[in-house]
Amino acid sequence: MQITKKFIVAGAGIVTLVAGGGAAFAATAVTAGAPKVTAEQAIKIAHEAVPGAWVSEVDHDRRGTRPDVWEIQLTKGSQRHEVDVDAATGKVTKHETGQDDHGGQDDHGHDDD
Repeated sequence: MQITKKFIVAGAGIVTLVAGGGAAFAATAVTAGAPKVTAEQAIKIAHEAVPGAWVSEVDHDRRGTRPDVWEIQLTKGSQRHEVDVDAATGKVTKHETGQDDHGGQDDHGHDDD
């Protein structure tokens, strides 16, 4: 009977250890993956690269072995800008410009102004 009690107590201790260790690992993984540069900071950096533009899309792109970036799409007049901001340093790593797909109109055919 005492053997059974020891086994149950030891089993409960192992379950608690594994569950707690898993939670600690999950908390570490989430914290380690958080970008140093926030979305708001990345938007401000993108606005500095394209003054007077409005932001149409913001995405956080995890790139595995390459640095993570914030991909920000901005529109200024009939020009569409895609600006990538390094999520760790805040540096602009890409700035591409192209023609706005909507021809200066929103999704409903109305002028953007």
